[in-house]
Amino acid sequence: MKVIDARGLSCPEPVVLLRSAMESNEDAYQIIVDNHASRENTTRYAQHQGYQVAVSEKDGEWTLTFTK
Repeated sequence: MKVIDARGLSCPEPVVLLRSAMESNEDAYQIIVDNHASRENTTRYAQHQGYQVAVSEKDGEWTLTFTK
């Protein structure tokens, strides 16, 4: 599973990083974000690509796991 640390980045950078990672065609990806916009935008992008999304939050940071 490819893990992307997008903390401290504002959109569209987390989405661009996720899209780039998804070019490897793996079955699962994980991204760590620290703002609501990044969480919503990466979730929406992954869902449009056919991925299921699991979200966990800890201390104001979200770990999103995308699986096919």
